[in-house]
Amino acid sequence: MTLKHEEIADKLAAVGYVADHDIATALWLMDFLKRPLLLEGEAGVGKTEVGKALAAVHGAELIRLQCYEGLDQNAALYEWNYQRQLLAIKARESIGENADAIEEHIFSETYLLERPLLAAIRRNKPPVLLIDEVDRADEEFEAFLLELLSDFQVSIPELGTIKATAIPRVVLTSNGTRELSDALRRRCLYHYIDFPDIDREAKIILTRVPGIDTALALQIARMVAAVRKEDLRKVPGVAETLDWAATLFGLEMHDLRQEPEAIYETMICLLKTQEDRARVTREVSERLLGKVA
Repeated sequence: MTLKHEEIADKLAAVGYVADHDIATALWLMDFLKRPLLLEGEAGVGKTEVGKALAAVHGAELIRLQCYEGLDQNAALYEWNYQRQLLAIKARESIGENADAIEEHIFSETYLLERPLLAAIRRNKPPVLLIDEVDRADEEFEAFLLELLSDFQVSIPELGTIKATAIPRVVLTSNGTRELSDALRRRCLYHYIDFPDIDREAKIILTRVPGIDTALALQIARMVAAVRKEDLRKVPGVAETLDWAATLFGLEMHDLRQEPEAIYETMICLLKTQEDRARVTREVSERLLGKVA
């Protein structure tokens, strides 16, 4: 197991994703058992990046379904190209073709518009299917997903049952805005992703901001960890950390404690609401700077 974990971690690192032991193990099990992987965690911890990194590791196409309230099967699975169908109907009626022949023609592959779920099971090479923020979709759509996740097949009334050409690697993410069903959880492996610890976040900074000083990366990681402990409306995620690190690197900063005013002013990279910006005053910023040594 340790060897497998190390192999996965090394491959992820090669594409710019710094994985801890647990996520590397979860991804190995996902491949070994051919099961979907459900990732839960706060917004900004890097759940979506796991899917992107997995696609890069395998040289696979990334097919992403962004979930939202009101998402239905048509938007996720397939639609018919109604405009082209209408033109075809008129053209075939003009030459006297009968209704049965017209119907058979217009409900064919020529007029089918693939959406992410259908596309994912019709690729010859297994893609990575990223079903992002599945908790934002409603329970009816979640129930619809069960057939896909269990049997990797979908039913289209006009065409019948379509089975997967190649089984995709499926990653589902959830921010925990609502409780997911037991049926969905049973079909998936599960891993909870938390914000990275200071050492791992420093490694992420070093990986994603080439040329940055190791000591500065560690200071930034410590500062961000301190900011996250404040009573904020929106806790800064890893993407915000990287924006801030790139900014400080661009300013040729070497020690956060030497330029407290610049630190305070650039923290707009981390703080994304007026409420949080008002809460983290200059005095708070200076207090937090005392924790970066």
